Amino acid sequence: MAMRRAGVGNSNARRYRAGMSEQTPELPDFEATLAELTALVERMEKGNLTLDESLKAFERGITLTRTCQDALQKAELRVRKLTASGELTDLEVDDTLDD
Repeated sequence: MAMRRAGVGNSNARRYRAGMSEQTPELPDFEATLAELTALVERMEKGNLTLDESLKAFERGITLTRTCQDALQKAELRVRKLTASGELTDLEVDDTLDD
């Protein structure tokens, strides 16, 4: 039964990725990693884990954090490449579009 559930989740992830352009494959992975990290932190904060479980969870959390940081750094580099000057600039919002 557990394998069946995993297959359903993977199927949904594949469908989501299929809808994304080839230029943004890291977004679903970042979102999934961040969601897993958030759930892991919540589990650890409850304080119901054994010492061994806590250490394994901490180790996994470090891995997830590094993965998120790497994805954010790559996203920042892409944004820098997309700006003409190489500097991050504020976007101006056109309020007339809401009318």
